[in-house]
Amino acid sequence: MVSRADRSPFAEWLWTVDRYLFAGFVILMIGGVVLSFAASPAVAERLGIDSYHFIKRQAMFLVPALGLMLGVSALSPRMVRRVALAVFILSLGLMVATLFIGMEAKGARRWVMILGFSIQPSEFLKPALIVLAAFLLSEGGRRPEVPGSLFSILLFVMSAALLVAQPDFGQTMLLMLVFAALFFLNGLPWVAIVPIGALGAGGILAAYMTLPHVQSRVDRFLDPSSGDTFNVDRAIEAFVSGSWFGRGPGEGTIKRVLPESHTDFIFAVAAEEFGILVCLVLVLVFTFVVLRGLGHAARDTDPFGRLATAGLMVLFGIQSCINMAVNLNLMPAKGMTLPFISYGGSSLLATALSMGFVLALTRRRPQASRSDSVMVSRLSPAKLT
Repeated sequence: MVSRADRSPFAEWLWTVDRYLFAGFVILMIGGVVLSFAASPAVAERLGIDSYHFIKRQAMFLVPALGLMLGVSALSPRMVRRVALAVFILSLGLMVATLFIGMEAKGARRWVMILGFSIQPSEFLKPALIVLAAFLLSEGGRRPEVPGSLFSILLFVMSAALLVAQPDFGQTMLLMLVFAALFFLNGLPWVAIVPIGALGAGGILAAYMTLPHVQSRVDRFLDPSSGDTFNVDRAIEAFVSGSWFGRGPGEGTIKRVLPESHTDFIFAVAAEEFGILVCLVLVLVFTFVVLRGLGHAARDTDPFGRLATAGLMVLFGIQSCINMAVNLNLMPAKGMTLPFISYGGSSLLATALSMGFVLALTRRRPQASRSDSVMVSRLSPAKLT
């Protein structure tokens, strides 16, 4: 047991970090490895590779992801901003490079090969962009001469343009929703919600009219008879087959024919093998993490910390909801991972970075009392002279 009198860096971190929030993240990370055991062997067999290929890689990325989250959680708010700036610049450069030398899959260029590993730069861009936007908005509120809103919008437009060029319309819409939440939390009046909503609706309509794959997914969602709905149909079958208590670990059969069962549809695999009750527990953990993070944001007196924490938790929550909703056929299919759960090194590391930012920004820091402030002012050099 670490004593409160201990002034070592580890002791300071332990007594100031939100241990319940940290525990929630660790539970989700371990849950991702457990569900990888259930979902990924069938995919590996279909690809003709080692049955435990994806499990080994997920476990391999788990250790650096946990280390990254712990390391980032020890940063000060100022260092969080600096790290976010460095990550944003690097991710932006890699996204540009992806358009020219990136790996193409299903008509999209979203990954770039670095040292034998495929990296998806947009995953790292999202949390870095949110932290920078929160800083710009908070500075704009504190110093009227700083055009924080304009600069943050320019960063978003730059990032969205690169995402659309890949193309990755889903991530673009996700970022748009998070930015709308940031501006609203920063004091955007209610009357401005209508034009922003109209702009978002116009973007969706434009994507539907100009992007064939977006049109196909929306049409199949609205009218299943208009196209192939194999993935979603199998996912629903998995929920029905698993019922409340599941078929048992390794006993699932639908996962053997369900494409992307280890990534986009891992929630359905969890339902088939472990049951709907386990899925509800998983939902509760996600809900606890998001609400606790938002609770910290609501109590934070620093505008930057409040906006950054809220933005990162909104990103985490919306992405989780989208993945689960697609599995339940509550919205059109979208290739979006379930944070900490779905297989993917980039997704796991980027989520660890994002939640490391949250842990760093929500750590308890001593606040100077009024009497302390008075004492300091009385002992200032000006008074002493």
